[in-house]
Amino acid sequence: MTQLETRQRPSSAAASESLEDVLIVDTDVHVHESPGELAPYADMPWRVALEHIKDNRESYLDIPSFSPGVSDGSYQAKWPTAHEGARMVWTQEQMRLELDQLNVDLGLLFPDHLLKLPVLTQVDYATAIARAYNRWLAEHWASQAKGLLGLIVVANHDPEDAAREIYRYADNPDFAGAYLPCAGLDILWGNRKYDPIYRAAQDTGTPLLLHSVTVTHPVFPFNNHAFDTELARHATSHTFSIMSNLVDLVTRGTFVRFPEVRFAVSEAGVSWMPWLMLRLNKEYMERRRDVPFLKHPPSHYLKQVYVCTQPIEEPENLQDLVTLIDLFDGEDRTMFASDWPHHDFDHPMKLDQVPLSEDARRKIFGENAMRYLGIDATGKKLR
Repeated sequence: MTQLETRQRPSSAAASESLEDVLIVDTDVHVHESPGELAPYADMPWRVALEHIKDNRESYLDIPSFSPGVSDGSYQAKWPTAHEGARMVWTQEQMRLELDQLNVDLGLLFPDHLLKLPVLTQVDYATAIARAYNRWLAEHWASQAKGLLGLIVVANHDPEDAAREIYRYADNPDFAGAYLPCAGLDILWGNRKYDPIYRAAQDTGTPLLLHSVTVTHPVFPFNNHAFDTELARHATSHTFSIMSNLVDLVTRGTFVRFPEVRFAVSEAGVSWMPWLMLRLNKEYMERRRDVPFLKHPPSHYLKQVYVCTQPIEEPENLQDLVTLIDLFDGEDRTMFASDWPHHDFDHPMKLDQVPLSEDARRKIFGENAMRYLGIDATGKKLR
């Protein structure tokens, strides 16, 4: 925990409600999947393949042949680490108990290892893992009644197969949206090859969440293998990944072709959004011939994107954070995220130190997420 978590909320923004009384929707919670867990849910021959690697040594978000990272040796150096990489959540009961201790009412479930799904190069293997994960999540984790809402994992490798997964789970009351992995993604999410996914999301009203993770890859996110420290890589990788994908979605017209799809981005903080809007608008004034299909400046489309808070920036003057959120009209688009149980998670108390208005505080802790997901305060779908 940081020093910020132990401070009292500024008296100028004293809350009339305690955190126990505020609806908190956590838009970034991680379950822990392993090859052995997913094997029974995988189609042949991948079931056998996963069983063969179920006893491989597991380090933090890294299993050779499953979520290649440190131990694989080909994508990134072996960095020494001081964080507690073994802190994971293994069961639905454990997750509910731990989220209760954080005063989280509803949690949105992302995977651990499958954050790196795009790094896998074999199409059939990647899609089989995604399907197995969704089956496993539906049976063991996702539960509207318990306030644990599943996200459909889609493999970027086969958009048609990914679309079928969205259609398959769209009416399941325990699933609230679909997750688009970003780390190691070569062809960015704005490419038209992914249109079947967006068509499925629009047809079913399924919101889409982009989530990245730190990974070094020959093509993305852009030369971070050249950095000499984990500090440099971790500080920039998530944000570079999210910004690049949003730029691609805007400049290829995805928001124009699929105006009803609701997008959100996770684990990049919020401070980059005002810069990205201003920068793209500036370029748009000179180069709008490149994007004749855009009826508005890029900021118009970016303001439709919901932004999750973690890792929330910690300026010395917390009022600066309120200003940053105001710069992108973020009061109605920012959503709380903890990243529980990862080593760099944000406790709700951290966001509660920010001198937000009472209306903004309620929106960011839960109301914006309810609108984005199309759910009520119990997690029940409204559509």
